[in-house]
Amino acid sequence: MNWEIVIGLETHAQLSTQSKIFSPAPTAFGAEPNTQASVIDLALPGSLPVLNKGAVERAIRFGLAIGATINRRSIFARKNYFYPDLPKGYQISQYEIPIVHGGKIPIVSPTRGEIDIQLTRAHLEEDAGKSLHEDFQGMTGIDLNRAGTPLLEIVSEPDMSSAEEAVAYARTLHSLVRWIGICDGNMQEGSFRCDANVSVRRPGAPLGTRREIKNLNSFRFLQQAIEYEVKWQIETLEDGGKIQQATVLFDPDSGETRMMRTKEDAHDYRYFPDPDLLPLEISEEWIARVRAGLPALPKDKREEFIGLGLTPYQASQLVISKETANFSSATLMGVGTAATPQLANWITGPLSAKLNEENLEIDGSKVSPEQLRALALRISDGTISGKIARDVFDAIWAGEGSADEIIERKGLKQISDSGEIGKIVDAVISANAQQVSDYRGGKEKAFQSLVGQVMKASKGKANPAQVNEILKEKLGRQG
Repeated sequence: MNWEIVIGLETHAQLSTQSKIFSPAPTAFGAEPNTQASVIDLALPGSLPVLNKGAVERAIRFGLAIGATINRRSIFARKNYFYPDLPKGYQISQYEIPIVHGGKIPIVSPTRGEIDIQLTRAHLEEDAGKSLHEDFQGMTGIDLNRAGTPLLEIVSEPDMSSAEEAVAYARTLHSLVRWIGICDGNMQEGSFRCDANVSVRRPGAPLGTRREIKNLNSFRFLQQAIEYEVKWQIETLEDGGKIQQATVLFDPDSGETRMMRTKEDAHDYRYFPDPDLLPLEISEEWIARVRAGLPALPKDKREEFIGLGLTPYQASQLVISKETANFSSATLMGVGTAATPQLANWITGPLSAKLNEENLEIDGSKVSPEQLRALALRISDGTISGKIARDVFDAIWAGEGSADEIIERKGLKQISDSGEIGKIVDAVISANAQQVSDYRGGKEKAFQSLVGQVMKASKGKANPAQVNEILKEKLGRQG
């Protein structure tokens, strides 16, 4: 295309504290409307906010995990704007001095390989309430339970150049906040949601006018929204139109974005330091305690898996969650580098499919790491073929025993006797004269068809490599 796509993401991660960021009100999801909004959340006269230490600690944890600067002194500000579900008429956030500055998120781009997405900042703020439209005829209901819920807003640089890269970044970030225990990542409940800033430009030209797609709460919607928005902006510019800076919403039913309002700039919010909150001071000792409590990070596990012989993409797939990484580590334990790529493919392929089919997390897998490793060994030592292994895997999942028990009981051992395979090949050649002629005439597809016939005749037990070798030897190539 003669256009460059420029994407930056602002992500709101709800912090996993039991109470709100400035009040003791609970943050549990699903409570009856307006039962979890305290006088502090509503900014009633005489009430004063008190900062939640747990929210600060989680922000520090995130900053350390991405290699960012933790500002030892940060400021809370009032961001002034009116919405029906913002009871104070302002939101307490951070503006000039956020708690986290810089940092980066490494991703694997489908087109550019391994790249780093730079972060601008991550700052603490409170959430607003929620407007409810569908339950009221001609009216809007306001639920203030979310008002005051602690958020960490994570702002990237505009470093992404495709919807696929934006999704890769969002998935990696989602995995990280869950991995370090600062957010449960539940997108259906609004715990992790993204705003995508999208613009297009001619190569080498200044940045184009951006439009912000708000509140995307699934990776699929994120990709669809960006793809539509990019297409719309390019078509608008090529038709001679102009892009107006705006906030837009994505409609999953139509697959389209639509403008909600023109986009405000920072000065429109009239930021000023919140007079009820002192500057936040963070000591070196506090940072050191948080750093000491960090688990091994996804990037460390990823490098470990690459060292075992996996590609960067395979390694990234295995660190999609801490649970997946732990399962993968246990599965790959003691296996040589030649076998690890195959095992990784079993984890991200058949195992993942089964988990999705039965709506299970990997912790609930009915095939253990030890069982999966034993199955892979039976493929690599030639006991069974890859095709038969799928049947054995299904039997293990169904609780029918170990790989060795199932292979023995069902008589699934691979045929590696060249004489026996030769007899099956002879029978197939005799029964498929036209395909033999086609192959000898130069049609390669005919050979694959004959291989398939041999495998079918052997009920999938013949060693595929030997089948290919013996079939080629017997057929030769004439003319």
